[in-house]
Amino acid sequence: MSKKILTVKDLYIAYGGIEAVKGISFDVCEGEVVTLIGSNGAGKSTTLKAISGLVKPKSGSIVMGEDKSLTGLSTDAIVAQGISLVPEGRRVFPNLTVKENLKIGAYLRHDNLDEDFKYVYSLFPRLEERNWQLAGTLSGGEQQMLAVGRALMSRPKIIMMDEPSLGLAPLVVKDIFGIIEEIRKNGVTVLLNEQNANMALKVADRGFVMETGSITMTGTGAELLANEKIREAYLGKSKTN
Repeated sequence: MSKKILTVKDLYIAYGGIEAVKGISFDVCEGEVVTLIGSNGAGKSTTLKAISGLVKPKSGSIVMGEDKSLTGLSTDAIVAQGISLVPEGRRVFPNLTVKENLKIGAYLRHDNLDEDFKYVYSLFPRLEERNWQLAGTLSGGEQQMLAVGRALMSRPKIIMMDEPSLGLAPLVVKDIFGIIEEIRKNGVTVLLNEQNANMALKVADRGFVMETGSITMTGTGAELLANEKIREAYLGKSKTN
C-alpha cells in the first residue's frame, strides 16, 4: 500500500463567527488522484487554501509525510515542502509573458530550469507556441494550462487544483483532465477540488464528498460515481435515467 503523503485531521476553519470547515479528516497517499466534490460553499476551496497556508485553521492539524507539520507555516515554506496550488480562476500575471509566468512558479529554486520548461511544454505544446505572448491575451483554456504549468515548475510532490474546469469549454475540460492523469503517471500526487463531479470521479482513485463544511461520504472514484445519491445530487441523473 502507498504511503500517506498528506494527513488532514480534525480541521476547523472559521471566517468571523461562521465555521466554513467543521472538523474534517482525510488523507492522501503517494501517487493518488484524490478529489473533493460538493456544491458551492461546501468548504472545498477553503480546505485547499488552509493546506497551502493561505488560510489559518482555527484548530486541527495538517501533516505532510509521517511527521512534518504544515499547520501555521507560511505559503513559501509549504511550497518548499513540495505542495503547489493551482488557484481557482487561474490567477496568471496578465502583463507578463508565458515564460515569465512559468519562471514565477520556480521562484524558490536556484537551479537550471531547462528540463522543467521542456516538461511543461511537452504537456502543453500550445504554451511553447505562445512562449513570448502576454498571458492576458491567452484564451481561458490556455490560461488554465499556464496555471498548471506554473505550479509544476516548483517540482511539487503534491499539486492541488482548485476548480480547474471552471468556465472552460467541454473539449478543453477533457484536455485538462487528460493532463491530470499524465501528471499522476509522472509521479506527482494530485488533490483536486472540482464541481464537475463526473470528470473528477472518473480520474480519481478516491473521493470525499463535502457538504456545508463536513465530509459526508467517502469511497473510490468508481464507487462514488456509481452511488445513486451522488448521481442525483451532483451528476443530475440516476441509474434509471
